Amino acid sequence: MSAPDRGLGEAERVELTVDAVAPGGHCVARVDGQVVFVRHALPGERVVAEVTEVHRGFARADAVTVLQAAPERVEPPCPYARPGRCGGCDLQHVAPAAQLDWKTAVVREQLIRLAKLTDAECDALAVRVEALPGGPLGWRSRIRYTVDGAGRAGLLKHRSHEVVPVDRCLIAHPAIQELPVLAPGGVRWPDADAVETVASTGGDVAVTAYAEGTPTTVSGPERVRERAAGREWELSASSFWQVHPAAADTLVDAVLAQLAPRPGERAWDLYGGAGLFAAALAARVGDTGRITLVESAAQGVAAARENLADLPWVEVVAARVETALARRRITGPVDVVVLDPPRSGAGAPVVRDIVAAGPRAVAYVACDPAAFARDVHTFAGAGWRLAELRGFDLFPMTQHVELVGLLLPG
Repeated sequence: MSAPDRGLGEAERVELTVDAVAPGGHCVARVDGQVVFVRHALPGERVVAEVTEVHRGFARADAVTVLQAAPERVEPPCPYARPGRCGGCDLQHVAPAAQLDWKTAVVREQLIRLAKLTDAECDALAVRVEALPGGPLGWRSRIRYTVDGAGRAGLLKHRSHEVVPVDRCLIAHPAIQELPVLAPGGVRWPDADAVETVASTGGDVAVTAYAEGTPTTVSGPERVRERAAGREWELSASSFWQVHPAAADTLVDAVLAQLAPRPGERAWDLYGGAGLFAAALAARVGDTGRITLVESAAQGVAAARENLADLPWVEVVAARVETALARRRITGPVDVVVLDPPRSGAGAPVVRDIVAAGPRAVAYVACDPAAFARDVHTFAGAGWRLAELRGFDLFPMTQHVELVGLLLPG
């Protein structure tokens, strides 16, 4: 009698052939019918994979030996971008042009599976993830390092709280790479839990240490300058701002092109942060228009009120978006909406309230294709359609992608 199939076990090594890309920086493979999500691999490759997690119905694994490489495979430039080491970069083993193909394939798959779009509808959108100016290294202008028990600053392993001490992060902005914050050779951080570094587009470089959530400025200014949308912004070094130097202007240009705001129109900037999109909209609608920005984070509200003080036709509402809409803190009619929710998406109640306000167009800025696709499906259920979609590689070497979609009624 043959032994029963026990399935894969953690730390087991297995030879497998890799199939299509999947969200999260993985590719899909199957072993005796069991789904395995494999990192550090490419479609079509034959690899030896080491199982890192086993769950009901699927397993996760790292490709530790490549037996047959795909043409798009390259040697990762960073020595820490390997199985069992830093989890920050998912795609350093993929040629830069192929990374765009990878992300485009993920976006398309999510639109078909979650937004319920057809292949023909995806073809009509001509979705293509676009590269930003500059190369795949040296772009990240904000990095938060975690400190280990020995006081060394480093980065986390994939899906782990374990710190990997590093001596350099190659995707970091050059000014950040020059800072003496990493070991070996850098300072130790015996009293800190994390160290945050910033190299702003305004030329400021700052280091902040955190101990039990309390920030202490180590070097550089407490407030940094950023330049975007034809304006200079000043905000706390710990405030949210796009981490790619070209990201803010890229997203503003895409949103304005899709919405084409007109003088005198009313606009909502939902999840508005420091007011990047509100400022751009205000310049288009003019002082005969009206902009309402909604933000819940105290730092974002403060930054928006300070940086947009010269635009009296912009109102900043401190509230959660769903609360502001449900309790009628903001009400229609409204002409255009910028929707820039967190990674979890806007959600059905927010989408329904936007639709009920009757805008002529919504520009949806998304950092997660799955959440975006789910919200697109909700819009479709209300009679709206995804009319245009652009993808941007705001995070080279990682699996992340940013989307800007135009949603129209009818």
